[in-house]
Amino acid sequence: MKTFYILSLFALIGTCASKKYTAKIQDVKDSIELVDTTAVLKYANTITVEELKKHLYQFSSNEFLGRRVGEPGQKLAAKFLKTYYQNEDIPSPYGDSNYYQTISSNFFNKKYKNSENVLAYIEGSEYPEDVIILSAHLDHLGISKDGVIFNGADDDGSGTVALMEMAQAFKLAANNGYKPKRSILFLHLTAEEIGKRGSEFYTLHPVFPLENTIANLNIDMIGRVDKFHLNNRDYLYLIGSDRLSKELHYISEKVNNQFFNIDLDYRFNDEGDINDYYERSDHYNFAYHNIPVIFYFNGEHDDYHQVSDTADKIDYPLLERRIKLIFATLWQIANQEHRLAIDKNNELLK
Repeated sequence: MKTFYILSLFALIGTCASKKYTAKIQDVKDSIELVDTTAVLKYANTITVEELKKHLYQFSSNEFLGRRVGEPGQKLAAKFLKTYYQNEDIPSPYGDSNYYQTISSNFFNKKYKNSENVLAYIEGSEYPEDVIILSAHLDHLGISKDGVIFNGADDDGSGTVALMEMAQAFKLAANNGYKPKRSILFLHLTAEEIGKRGSEFYTLHPVFPLENTIANLNIDMIGRVDKFHLNNRDYLYLIGSDRLSKELHYISEKVNNQFFNIDLDYRFNDEGDINDYYERSDHYNFAYHNIPVIFYFNGEHDDYHQVSDTADKIDYPLLERRIKLIFATLWQIANQEHRLAIDKNNELLK
């Protein structure tokens, strides 16, 4: 009888603790108030299939020779992005015509030539010291042994053009009086395909202090559909959203529920997932430094890391819809009244 009583008491304590944590999570959810709900859709709708298709067909064309890190095609890709931001009047964080964060061959142990991350920047109007990084990698695999070019339309041309279109939308909003309250860094990373080295370099040599970097939204392959969703194409995998900041996770959920109702699939977010996607793209180097992240991903498909990953296979209406979700999530983080909280500093979870 005594043993039964003690076990029952432990069960009751566990239940109370569970309810208490559930109540705290509800407090986090209730604290999120969506901002600028009309404006965010207005500027999200400037992201269009037509522009995405135009940019991606060019960026993943043979002209860029597969964009292998340090090689001429990757240099052309970097120049393409720099020219785009200059034409859109979106400045460099360096404050001049230099949009490159140069990475020496020495950082790659001289196995690869010098390379560069490409950076553009919109300064915040109220909290400019707070920086949100939107990232995607610009490099790919180069040319096959048979001389065929790996165009990398989905990997990661889809993420690259997503950044371009979102930067343009935020710039247009800023020109019309909706400048983000917090700063946004559009970070095109090199050397992802050789082990996330471009993002590693950035976190070792950040343009803005890492303690002022409040989140990283990273995009790596969002233009296709994997085998699990052939009958439900309106989905997107999110990985890492709840690992460091429950608030980030529930912002993402609330934005989606309010505006898009995309099926957000978290199956690859399990810490024991055998694919280990959480550690396989550039967001991981930011998470390593305690910066909350979301990794946006459509899953692998038959053309992953094949020469057949070409622009004609991208689902452009789906790509547009996914980018609008990311844009609206970024808008909320940049413009809500309070700074995004990591869990260990979130008073609502203490």
